[in-house]
Amino acid sequence: MFKGAFTAIITPFKNDKVDYETFERLIEFQIENGIDGLVPVGTTGESPTLNHHEHKDVIKFVVDRVGGRVPVIAGTGSNSTAEAVELTDFARKAGVTASLQVCPYYNKPTQEGLYRHFKAINDAVDLPIVLYNIPGRCGGDGLAPETIARLNELEQVVAVKEATGSMDQASEILSMCDITILSGDDSMTLPLCSLGGKGVVSVVANIVPADVKSLTDSLLAGDFAAGLEMHRKLFRLSKSLLNMATNPIPIKAAMEIMSMSSDEMRLPMVSLSQEEKTVLRGYLQDYGLI
Repeated sequence: MFKGAFTAIITPFKNDKVDYETFERLIEFQIENGIDGLVPVGTTGESPTLNHHEHKDVIKFVVDRVGGRVPVIAGTGSNSTAEAVELTDFARKAGVTASLQVCPYYNKPTQEGLYRHFKAINDAVDLPIVLYNIPGRCGGDGLAPETIARLNELEQVVAVKEATGSMDQASEILSMCDITILSGDDSMTLPLCSLGGKGVVSVVANIVPADVKSLTDSLLAGDFAAGLEMHRKLFRLSKSLLNMATNPIPIKAAMEIMSMSSDEMRLPMVSLSQEEKTVLRGYLQDYGLI
C-alpha cells in the first residue's frame, strides 16, 4: 500500500501557535515536488509538545489541504493504549490514509505488551497501521522481528517504519513476513531498499523533496547505480541534520535559513545556536540550496 518518498513534515510555529499559513505553503511545496505522501504530527512534527486539541487540528488541516492528492499517514501513537485508540479514531474520521503508531515510550512494555497495545488499536479502529520502531526515542529494544511478524498477521498492520539503523533487523523481519518496510533514517534508505524495503519517511525531504523522490524512484525501479548517485548527494546533508542536534531542531533551522519557515520550537526543544547555524549554512551552501 505504501511505497516511495514520504515527508515527515514539520509543524511550523509562530508566537507559540501553529502557523497554518506557512503550513499550507509547505504542503503545496511538497506536492508540487512530487512527494508520494505526507506524515504529519510524528517526531518531526513535534507531537510531544502539541496539546490534544492542536494535534487533532493539525491532522484535520493536513487532510483538508491535501484533498486526497497524496496519502496522509498521521502520527496518532501514545504510551497510553486508550489515548492512541482515541487519536486514531479521530484521524480515521478526519480522512487520513493510515496511522503511524510509535512504540509506547517511557513505560517500556514487554514484547507481549507491545503486541497487545497494537492489537487493541487494530481491533478498535478500521484504519491501516504503520508501526514505528524507534528504540532510541522509546527505550528498551523496540519491536522484535518476531513481534512485527506476529503483528503483520493482523488485518490493519500493513507497514513498519524502521528506525533502528540495523540491516540485520530489517533482514530478519523480511525473512519472517511480507510487511512493507519504510526507512526511518534518510541515510539508510539505499541499504534498506537493497534488502527489500519500499521507501522512506524522510526528514530531509522537508527541504529537498524532489531529490528524495528521485532516490526512491530509482531504487524501487531497480536502478541502484542512479540510486547510489543520489544517496551520495544526499548523505552529508542528511547526516548533518541528524547529528547536529535532536530532530527536528536542525531541519527547522535549515528551513529558517532557507526562508521556508521559522525555527520556533516549544520547550524543552530549543533552536540551534548561532555558531551551529553558521555550520549548517555551510552544509546548505555546499548542497546548492542557498
